[in-house]
Amino acid sequence: MTVYDITFYLFALITLGSAFFVVTIRNIVYSAFFLLFTLFGITGLYVLLSADFIAIVQLVVYVGGILVLLLFGVMLTHKITNVQIKSGTLQIIPSAIAVIVLAFALIKIFLSTNWKTFQLTAQNSSVQGLGVLLVNQYSVVFELLGILLLIALIGAASMARR
Repeated sequence: MTVYDITFYLFALITLGSAFFVVTIRNIVYSAFFLLFTLFGITGLYVLLSADFIAIVQLVVYVGGILVLLLFGVMLTHKITNVQIKSGTLQIIPSAIAVIVLAFALIKIFLSTNWKTFQLTAQNSSVQGLGVLLVNQYSVVFELLGILLLIALIGAASMARR
């Protein structure tokens, strides 16, 4: 086993372990702190995949911006720091079924994909190549992601307004 393999398994363990605690811990402050470790683990996996630009964006945008904002919002709101997240069996069963179905679908897609066709060339592994691909080949997906983020922002604003 090489150092690369050990590092990969370490980052994978950090990511999966902290993601498990994000969804199982009932205290929202601790859950937000475990989300920090999850995002750091994902950043480490991006670095191991030689996707340096995506790793830096992950670190700056998610860890540096969104998570810090989330932590400040949770910690500065006095009533929310002591909130215990309620979860009953009626809420867990449909979510568990959906997660199991999604996991099997993702495993089937993963196993049936020909991964040799997805190798990056030197042309599209740079930031400039990534930008060209986003504007030319993946422009519809890029626009749909923008619309999805706009919908999430509108939903968050309407929930915060109440």
